[in-house]
Amino acid sequence: MTAPRKTRLADTLRAELSDIIRRQMRDPRFTACLLSITDVALTPDLKYATVYFSILGDESARQDVYKALKGAAGLLRAELSRTKAFKSVPELHFRYDESIERGAQLLDLIQKANKADDIKRDAVEHADPAES
Repeated sequence: MTAPRKTRLADTLRAELSDIIRRQMRDPRFTACLLSITDVALTPDLKYATVYFSILGDESARQDVYKALKGAAGLLRAELSRTKAFKSVPELHFRYDESIERGAQLLDLIQKANKADDIKRDAVEHADPAES
């Protein structure tokens, strides 16, 4: 399978899953948090899909959503089969996507480093030349 086709299928799967979860799933664990399907990785034979998700919430909310997604995998797969986007729908496996969290942590570190640099620069610029 060519890479562009596999990418298109993964993107379609991500969009369809997001839509099904948003419109059809009534589980309060999905509606209580902001759930996003961030990425889908397909195996070369298209039989398995790793679905990456992200939520706003703490560790317990993350675990609850993971359990809900894992429990709803069969239903989600059945709903995907009704969309006619796939000849056969891959088996779904869910994994929490930590990249957003890591990105926020890195952004925080960068901002702290920039602030420290600004403080040092101000101290050097306003230092009394006679003290040197």
